[in-house]
Amino acid sequence: MPSRHLVDPELLPLIEAMPTVTLSAENLGVIRQARNAMLALLPPFPESVSVEERYIPGPEGAPDVRVKLYRKKSGAAARPAILHLHGGGYIMGNPEFMGPQCALWADAFDAVVVAPAYRLAPETSYPGNVEDAYAALAWAVAHSAELGIDTAHIAVAGESAGGGLAAALALLVRDRGEYRFCHQQLIFPMIDDRTAVRADLSPMYGEYVWNNGSNHFGWSSLLGQPPGSAGVSPYAAAARAEDVSGLPPVFMATGALDLFTEENLDYAKRLMAAGVPVELHVYPGAPHAFMQYPGVAVTKQYMRDAMAALARGLGVKV
Repeated sequence: MPSRHLVDPELLPLIEAMPTVTLSAENLGVIRQARNAMLALLPPFPESVSVEERYIPGPEGAPDVRVKLYRKKSGAAARPAILHLHGGGYIMGNPEFMGPQCALWADAFDAVVVAPAYRLAPETSYPGNVEDAYAALAWAVAHSAELGIDTAHIAVAGESAGGGLAAALALLVRDRGEYRFCHQQLIFPMIDDRTAVRADLSPMYGEYVWNNGSNHFGWSSLLGQPPGSAGVSPYAAAARAEDVSGLPPVFMATGALDLFTEENLDYAKRLMAAGVPVELHVYPGAPHAFMQYPGVAVTKQYMRDAMAALARGLGVKV
């Protein structure tokens, strides 16, 4: 284990409790079931927040999209909104898994949080996921009066594959020109399929939680072709975008031991060079999904940084 000595000592129980498993077509179903079983362990939401499930129109010719809505029971008539996209390597996950975070945002920022259950690979390959996310944004804007959304203050946020999907969606929104995000919250985003085929990647990256074997399977499932192939769309892998100018301000965070550290640093540098405001944090000793282990110093620091950045991005005083 070449990077174990670099793990924050407070996070060692996390990597011991979450042994790294390489995902494949053979074990995906079992892993999905295990993750869903963990939903029963999530903490309760604040009583001040209401949670609602709706089915909204999907992309043309596609199924409806299930969304979870998080709102304060008594809030302002026009509130900021956050479109939250869940993680899971593009191949698993659901909006419920990050429900406590979405409820926290709704409570702390008096925000409307819209969290879609976008279609997963390999059952649905690109562009199903990003088009579902776009449909959720379009629905939120179309129903902004009913939902109490200030359409000038809509952020997009996500972790891991959700962060990658958020970055891709921001590019798609910029290019279609129908809507506008005020902020991107990209947490160890999965944005570059080429990482999966890199022979020069340091063994210090991606030893824990999400390794490059799982990464290869996730990207192959999403793209329907080998990662690293020519012609991959930036709306699937945001790092493939030739032009990253004109995007909303970004808060990006990753752990120093995350598989995505290098691709995240590269994307952040490109954004800054293109004139996009970027706040970047790399947390020492932290593997992928480190904030799932609450109560330790690095997670507390991340939460302070992330909440402060999201408040600024939404124009909210907390």
